[in-house]
Amino acid sequence: MSDFTLGLVGVGKIVRDQHLPAIAATPNCQLVATADPYASLPDLPGYQGLEAMLDAHPDIDAVAICTPTHLRYSQARAALLRGKHVLLEKPPGATLSEVEDLIATAARQGVSLFAAWHSRFAPGVAHARQWLSERHVQRVEIEWKEDVRVWHPGQAWIWEVGGMGVFDPGINALSIATAILPQPFFLQKAWLQVPSNAQTPIAAELSFTDPEGAAIEADFDFRQPGPPTWDMHIDSDGSRLSLTQGGCRLVIDGDVLIDAEEREYQGLYARFGELIAKKRSEVDVAPLRQVADAFLYGHRETTDAFIE
Repeated sequence: MSDFTLGLVGVGKIVRDQHLPAIAATPNCQLVATADPYASLPDLPGYQGLEAMLDAHPDIDAVAICTPTHLRYSQARAALLRGKHVLLEKPPGATLSEVEDLIATAARQGVSLFAAWHSRFAPGVAHARQWLSERHVQRVEIEWKEDVRVWHPGQAWIWEVGGMGVFDPGINALSIATAILPQPFFLQKAWLQVPSNAQTPIAAELSFTDPEGAAIEADFDFRQPGPPTWDMHIDSDGSRLSLTQGGCRLVIDGDVLIDAEEREYQGLYARFGELIAKKRSEVDVAPLRQVADAFLYGHRETTDAFIE
């Protein structure tokens, strides 16, 4: 794995909570500068935008795009056209069309594009995928609930078009499900509860099935007080697999196989380094497609206004 220098675009909560500790723990990654018109980091050069950062530091190898979703396409494309490898925070774009164009641009430029589905790097996910790979799934129950005021304080963009509302955390569950279930699955019904003063849902109930008729149910909610619930339970061939705590804990038929601390973003940056070294891209749009299907096919119900 080769060394690479990095520029961060966006210095918001997710960067401070996750990206910075992960970068510090990645020995082959050196953070050089940031680009954000509203925030900066101490003891590190900060610039108003991506272009200014790259003009000042033309030798930067890669950039991580951590801005609100509607800004990512133009920023990622500009970085790719300047020959930089790009890591995209989830979701990788506001629309599937944007992401498809970024994939094509990265291929033309000969650089790596990485859609960073961080929940797929949770400790129990790889083992769950392997265990399920040759099994017949009958039923899946997904419960992903948290308090938006704790996890997205003051982030008004999440309620605007493109902000995804409860699908911002919900897509983490979908990124795990699309990675571990042995069959593709398809939306059958969706109920979206949208606050009267918002454009995106605060809660969603989704029903899916796969080609063999499995019943897959997902319940997302931004209104849960107290600790979050990030769990999924999968019944297959007379056994039950439970992947809980966002994928940190794996239990099969009552036996605890994995119970580990969350280190998802360290896994992300290790994988990004591998992709850069091989000049390969890794962009799976399946989780974003599931969300797009929910917005396309979901029944919208207006609920109480959201007050921060």
